[in-house]
Amino acid sequence: MFSQFTVAKSAYFCYSAAMAGFTPFLTLYYAHLGLTASEIGLLIGINPLITLLAAPLWGALADATRQHKRLLLLMIMGTIGIVILFLSATSLAQLLPITIGFGLFTAPMMPLIDNSVLVMLGEQRARYGRFRLWGAVGWGAVGMLGGMLVDRWGLHNSFLTFLVFMSALFLVARQLPITPVSIGERFWQGAANLFADWQWNILLLTVFSSSIALSIINSYLFLYVDQLGGNKTLMGYSLAVGTLSEIPSFFYADRFLKRWGARRVLLVALACQVVRVFAYATMPAAWWILPISLLHGPTFSAMWAASVAYASELAAPRGLVATAQGLLTGVIMGLGGVIGALVGGLVLERWGAVTLFSLAGLGVLAGLLFFAIFGRSVANVSAAALKV
Repeated sequence: MFSQFTVAKSAYFCYSAAMAGFTPFLTLYYAHLGLTASEIGLLIGINPLITLLAAPLWGALADATRQHKRLLLLMIMGTIGIVILFLSATSLAQLLPITIGFGLFTAPMMPLIDNSVLVMLGEQRARYGRFRLWGAVGWGAVGMLGGMLVDRWGLHNSFLTFLVFMSALFLVARQLPITPVSIGERFWQGAANLFADWQWNILLLTVFSSSIALSIINSYLFLYVDQLGGNKTLMGYSLAVGTLSEIPSFFYADRFLKRWGARRVLLVALACQVVRVFAYATMPAAWWILPISLLHGPTFSAMWAASVAYASELAAPRGLVATAQGLLTGVIMGLGGVIGALVGGLVLERWGAVTLFSLAGLGVLAGLLFFAIFGRSVANVSAAALKV
């Protein structure tokens, strides 16, 4: 019998592995079906929008019924069914309701797993990153494998990869000690209190600029590499390289935060992202994606850890840490994802990939300067700041 810690790590691995073998190749699949860049942007952008709206609602339902584990298993089964429907859809009209369904079913998965793992860790919650990094391992390993399989047997293989690992997640989730901890209680009341804090709004605006660029990278980088002549295997390798840089960033996040503080770590992460996005805009050949992807860890992982810690320091005095994390996730994964995908598709269709990534780089640079000028330092981050 596996320990609950091994089961938790396996859950992160399986979820991220399923997503890595599927979602990065969706834009290529849509392009293969003949959709325009703006249509692709609509389909890519609708998923984080649905997630942003649905996650608090699912959380409230789970809290009201105390059926957190049953809800997670139901969502996994529903997602498997939705992805099977993808294979029979060929037009925007057919794909749109399926994409909405995908967002609805995937929305509560990570919050349910995260909350249970944090409760499981108890006073050792600062070690959360060492569990979450197994998601990065799954993303990198299966992303690389998925790229090779897609190159050899076609884009439909990405759906098979997803179904295999999501089915594995269902088996793992049955053993996961899902704790009925509140994940939707008084969310919007707490949000209103936080929005009255100017420093909180500065943080949200800063991560919003960063999340738009991340969305553009996630949504359109592979289309850009395809235009440069890169194959799917190269794309898969880039996912693996990005993961290698992500693992130490998550593993040592608590040490970096204690030594330098959340503000400095966030500034460094934003600076690395500026370099990364402009490097994509100017890369002369497809293979350049590999060295540039080494900046993924210092951008996404470090930005995520620093933002979580910074938000915790701002919200802790009012007992609104959980609400702060929910809003932060909503901005990074939801609102920023929507804007990046929708606007990115329009810009790509009209002006091309180089202009798209150049504008994204300017947006992150503006966010960096804004935070450097207006974002004040808060108390040094301790292990307690990572308790969400």
